[in-house]
Amino acid sequence: MRPPQLTRKAGTGWSETYERCLRAAPEAFDDERVRNLWAGAWQRDGIPQPAVSPVDGTPVPGPPQLTAGEGHEAVRAAHDAHQTWRRVPLAERRARVGAALDALTEHRDLLALLLVWEIGKPWKLACQDVDRCVDGVRWYLEECEGQLAGRVALDGPVSNIASWNYPMSVLMHAVLVQVLAGNAAIAKVPTNGGLSCLALASALAVREGLPVTLISGGGAELSPALVGSDLLGCVAFVGGRAAGGRVAAALSGTGRRHMLEQEGLNTWGVWEYSDFGLLGGQLRKTFDYGKQRCTAYPRFVVQRELLDRFLDVYLAAVKEVRFGNPLAVERPDDDFPELDFGPLINNAKAKELAGLTGDTIAAGGLPIHRGSLDAGRFLPGQDTSAYLAPATILSPPRSSPLFHAEPFGPVDTIVVVDTRAELLSAMNVSNGALVATVSCDDEALAAELASEIRAFKVGINRPRSRGDRDETFGGHGNAWRGAFVGGDLLTRAITRGPHAERLPGNYPDYTLLPA
Repeated sequence: MRPPQLTRKAGTGWSETYERCLRAAPEAFDDERVRNLWAGAWQRDGIPQPAVSPVDGTPVPGPPQLTAGEGHEAVRAAHDAHQTWRRVPLAERRARVGAALDALTEHRDLLALLLVWEIGKPWKLACQDVDRCVDGVRWYLEECEGQLAGRVALDGPVSNIASWNYPMSVLMHAVLVQVLAGNAAIAKVPTNGGLSCLALASALAVREGLPVTLISGGGAELSPALVGSDLLGCVAFVGGRAAGGRVAAALSGTGRRHMLEQEGLNTWGVWEYSDFGLLGGQLRKTFDYGKQRCTAYPRFVVQRELLDRFLDVYLAAVKEVRFGNPLAVERPDDDFPELDFGPLINNAKAKELAGLTGDTIAAGGLPIHRGSLDAGRFLPGQDTSAYLAPATILSPPRSSPLFHAEPFGPVDTIVVVDTRAELLSAMNVSNGALVATVSCDDEALAAELASEIRAFKVGINRPRSRGDRDETFGGHGNAWRGAFVGGDLLTRAITRGPHAERLPGNYPDYTLLPA
């Protein structure tokens, strides 16, 4: 049944939200556009691209696209700032980063509301994104003295190219840790969203004297500067395999430090298992943010004789999933709605994934669940073109892209297997993943299976995630290239230590796992 007629939560309209940005950081925001940040100043350059919020199609400022030449100028300016910043004593760097974190904390709710509007995150998940950034960097403030002992900054700034789904807890977190370690940091605004949130966060950081650059532009246009420039000390990338492959090719033979996190098909195997009560609750959580996460689980590989029990709990879980407009409430003063996810990042992605789902079913996949937008929470008459209800396909044909690739949306596939060899083959279908899970009563057997799964983190009877603070993160196969990160490894990846040091990571000529 449809919920009662809804209204937007009071004080959360886009015009009100953007007005708060103008008051909080007038140097970064104009009435009609957001500026680029380079050479230590906010520049009114670049041609703004049209953009709309996935929440309801409301127009929002789009990224102002720099030219290739302007990109090179921004990198040269960041390199100059790097040479000064790397000589700043650690105590002063800690104090300035700490002051920036205090400012982010003060503006936490505005940053979160920008994430709701720009990338469609439900309020709770948007707050988590901001909090994980702040709390994670505070951990490095406490640990950095030991981590940086005997180490120095890189020879040039760190260039960051990241996907749109975690602007704060991935991209801004990385920038602030890089600055803490003595590097200048360059961040490219994700093309699909996060511009205003990152602009506000960067403005607060620059006010504390941190050498941060924030620029927008097309990947092909800015790649020669943000990937190929000899002035860079490191390239950090988070995104898809196609774009990551191009970055890796551009870095080949340069010897430049890099961390390239790429997508993989994360799988969850169910083998000789009985605790389906526990599994049901875990399955519901996999739909957080509509599976628009690098550590989402869109593929389940299930032993045939357990399929009926698995489907009992899976279908119950998927039918409880709540989605819709993250700002739609029954009364204006109500709290934000409790949702598992809102829209996809844009209507093109929703259309693409709906098309892939239909094509997979037409090719022989079995539709065991297809949700409807009628079950979502929406404002009367609002644009819902960026929304997609959950769908599940049993036995997708191998010819379908959904068999091999991560959908990055609320579409699951289930593969049925009869032998352990089939289980492992199905779980390794993408030649490398970031996470995987095995649900199995016999933990010794589960550990044995886990050792043969090509995922960096394998959970036994529990899901795995990227992790925060001292938890290592990386990938096997095509899911990761370059140095691993997390805790001490992140600090080591963005600094120089002893001569001929070999960093743990996944490289063309070797893979070195951390102890």
